[in-house]
Amino acid sequence: MQQLIHYERHLPHRLPPGEVIFLTFRLADTLPRQLLAHLHEETALLVNRVDITPEQLYATQKKYFGRFDHHLNQAAFGPTWLAQPDIAALVKQSLHYFDGRTYDLHGYCLMPNHVHLVMGIAPEAPPLTKTLQRLKSYTATQANRLLGRSGTFWQAESYDHVVRNGEMERIMAYVLENPVKAGLVDDWQQWPHSYVK
Repeated sequence: MQQLIHYERHLPHRLPPGEVIFLTFRLADTLPRQLLAHLHEETALLVNRVDITPEQLYATQKKYFGRFDHHLNQAAFGPTWLAQPDIAALVKQSLHYFDGRTYDLHGYCLMPNHVHLVMGIAPEAPPLTKTLQRLKSYTATQANRLLGRSGTFWQAESYDHVVRNGEMERIMAYVLENPVKAGLVDDWQQWPHSYVK
């Protein structure tokens, strides 16, 4: 059986096999470094408190993600290559490629500069970090070719959250409603880059 994976960059990441994961990853350089540093500092002060309870930690991480996602939705900084139909099609095809192989794809939403993804990790699947590495490497190479550019395509850091009992409906609604919240469409079904199983 696969071990619980826990690694750190700026945030702790838990990707346990057999669980459903809500994952967000973004294009490189889509948020200013000063803003990220401020969000990380503010969150670290709360998360590193000795007396923090699991509920407080969860609330702090949710608040961090809400602010992080709000800034991404504004798309005021950096590239928005996922808004291009050929780039979006490439990423969607790649997300579906791994469905049934290393994860069970529940749904996703491609925004102009980031991706929200909900998936179940099979207990016997290879580590999700390996699948994400393959997915991001392939899509980065192909997207750069389509764009006629070179360089970093995806930001290395991602945000992930184990979907707790009773959270699935709320999280799927969050994912699907993201383009509505960002003012891109009036109804989530109008957005061409969403999927729900």
